[in-house]
Amino acid sequence: MPKPIPQTSIRKALISAVMFVTALCLSLSISISTYLDVKEQKLLIINKLNILAEITAFNAQVTVLFEDRKTEEQRLKSFESIPLVKNIHIYAIDEISNKAVFFTSFNAKKTPPVPIRVDNIEELKEPKITENYIELIKPIMYENEVKGYVYIRGGLERLNAYINKKIIVDLILTLFVLVLVYFVAKRIQKRIVDPIDQVTLLLQDVSKNHNYSARAPKTNITEINILSSSLNIMLTRTQNQIERHKNDKQEIKQLNQSLEEKVNQRTIALREANQELLDTLERMHQYQNQIVESEKMASLGQMVAGVAHEVNTPIGLGITGSTLLRDKLAEISAGFDQKKLTSNQLKRFIDDGLENLDLIYRNLNRAAELISSFKKVAVSQDGELNALVNISELISDVLLSMRTDLKSKDPKITTHCPSTLVMETKAGPLQQVIQQLLSNSLIHGFKDSIDNEIELTVERNESSLIIHYTDNGIGVDKSIKKRIFDPFVTTKRGEGGSGLGMHLVYNLVTQALGGSVYFDEQNQDGTRFIITLPLKEATKR
Repeated sequence: MPKPIPQTSIRKALISAVMFVTALCLSLSISISTYLDVKEQKLLIINKLNILAEITAFNAQVTVLFEDRKTEEQRLKSFESIPLVKNIHIYAIDEISNKAVFFTSFNAKKTPPVPIRVDNIEELKEPKITENYIELIKPIMYENEVKGYVYIRGGLERLNAYINKKIIVDLILTLFVLVLVYFVAKRIQKRIVDPIDQVTLLLQDVSKNHNYSARAPKTNITEINILSSSLNIMLTRTQNQIERHKNDKQEIKQLNQSLEEKVNQRTIALREANQELLDTLERMHQYQNQIVESEKMASLGQMVAGVAHEVNTPIGLGITGSTLLRDKLAEISAGFDQKKLTSNQLKRFIDDGLENLDLIYRNLNRAAELISSFKKVAVSQDGELNALVNISELISDVLLSMRTDLKSKDPKITTHCPSTLVMETKAGPLQQVIQQLLSNSLIHGFKDSIDNEIELTVERNESSLIIHYTDNGIGVDKSIKKRIFDPFVTTKRGEGGSGLGMHLVYNLVTQALGGSVYFDEQNQDGTRFIITLPLKEATKR
């Protein structure tokens, strides 16, 4: 959340700025003026003390040489009329030790004496200014020799009083100037802010009452006149825009009325069209149901025709064999009754009987196999329980069990499967699927035993086991590509193909194994199937 911006007004800002600048300028001016004045006064006092010290040193030459202390003391009393001078010491040079010693002194009235400064002569050759006093020492020279020293100490009371008086006068002057500036600033503020307040009130009136016909008056301030002119132009444009908006709103209202009439007309027409569309859809549903029923009947008829053909052929051959055997048996019975039966006739009957019985057996067995295959297609495979299956070993077992069948077309079989891939699945249905795919390639894919190849690739992802089965045979006829998983669909009818193999594969994969099987119709070289099974990896126990 952004911090709130502190608010202020032009009145406060203007007065505060003027008063601040004025106070700052006065403070700087007075401070600098006072500093320079005080500095100049101190220089004057120092110069005055220097002159007095030099005069005293000149006058003290004779008294110091002749050690006339009384005369010097009388001379020093004349400094009582000079308020600046507070203390004076005269030091003479001792001829024996050649050091400065006290000679005589002067102390102004009500001024206590000061300690002897003979140890500070070098330090006080330059004036030393303290808070209330100025001290300095001048040598007493005679024929270019130092005969002694004059120490003089001046007071700064008058300077401090002058400074205090000046500060009071400056403060009074500052207050007077600030008051004057305040009233001038108020006058300037009123001159500037009043026109702004008029513009503000105008805008509030426009905002509250939507009085866009109001106009800002002219003032004697150029910048506010520019603002008022721009505001008047904006109000004029807004007023014109509102009028155009009212006109447009009226036109839109009229257009809406005519549009409602058109919408009502179109709604009636659309309702009629929708009714016609519903009737058409109803008829299409009827046609679709008829087509579905027709497809079902056609599929059922094809399946019944396949079953009838596949089953009737061995049964018909069995009936033919049994009829021939019955006729042969009648001939033998007649010959036996007439006592005309010969050994050759009996031998032929036995041979023909064995041949007919073999024919009956083979065809009845063929019919039984067809019925068993049909039952495999129809019966669910859910009875078998899941078990741990090594996929690589299962494929090897299938190839080993079909070794005799594979010799007929002698295909080169290549498998790509991790030897450690173990998953939970139903071994029987998966084995049947691989067997049926191999049989389908042997029966339908390969014409002879030359350059035949089969490739099995098993791979896995996070959730599925994927089996790619590919052969380089002649592929699937275009006429049955769309129906390859339907029952009794085959191009080898009468040549050993029942049309139940791929339907059995589809049922085993989708029902027993819970996966999906996909026939790649775009594959141009041979046949390719992709089987996807839900992956359940074996857990270590």
